[in-house]
Amino acid sequence: MKNYRKRTVDDILKRKLEGKGAVLIEGPKWCGKTTTAEQLAASRLYMDDPEKKEQNITMSEINPKRLLKGAAPRLIDEWQLAPKLWDAIRFEVDHRGELGQFVLTGSAVPADPREITHSGTGRFTRLTMRPMSLYESGDSTGEVSLNDLFSGVSDIDGGSNIDIDRLAFLVCRGGWPQAVDMRDEIALDQAMDYYDAVVHSDINRADNVQKKPERVRRLMCSYAGNQGGQVSNTVITQDIAANDETPMSEETVAESAVFPYGIDGNRGLRISPP
Repeated sequence: MKNYRKRTVDDILKRKLEGKGAVLIEGPKWCGKTTTAEQLAASRLYMDDPEKKEQNITMSEINPKRLLKGAAPRLIDEWQLAPKLWDAIRFEVDHRGELGQFVLTGSAVPADPREITHSGTGRFTRLTMRPMSLYESGDSTGEVSLNDLFSGVSDIDGGSNIDIDRLAFLVCRGGWPQAVDMRDEIALDQAMDYYDAVVHSDINRADNVQKKPERVRRLMCSYAGNQGGQVSNTVITQDIAANDETPMSEETVAESAVFPYGIDGNRGLRISPP
């Protein structure tokens, strides 16, 4: 296993495990959720293991408690493949009467809510992960702390040796953990490959509705162009209409859930299939 780069969220995960029976780590694909959870897990269940996937899903239907056996905290990766595990974990947390029992990770594609009967309030806590910051990837010294800034510390000073060209590269590369140690050209490819996967595949899996890739691209381009500002759905709709024969409704834009890193998993774009 390659060296693990410490994440800011590591300490937050430890704290949350001390306060709840189970922690659900949410966030975009490939941002390091499973790898981070593995650092604390005493036992692991990979639901999508090709050799055991069907067996695991079947077991979750007939005897989910069997899948929960193992030293705590137990990692349940890609738990959403078997949504009934949610209620089984909630029940197990209640009856064990102990904290820090489970860590759940999964992709941005949501579990079927019809398979879940209990919200998990009081038993589960959520933890959102993002791609690496420049400090986590080793591209920043971290001399200037956001915590210090918001805490009112007056004596704050720091410098950076990153020039504008390098900074532009880092923005385009992003903070995907696997890309951080790659050669620059290869690292940039990862971001484009990720984008293509969202446009052609992942966004369709969110609601199982096939969407036109070109229309998804136009919507994402409009979002990207308006990052850092507040614009109305009308502006985004007009952006798309400028290069599209078939206009997209403001309702579709409002209901969409596309972000620079992927899908939030609750809704997809309701765009007519080709």
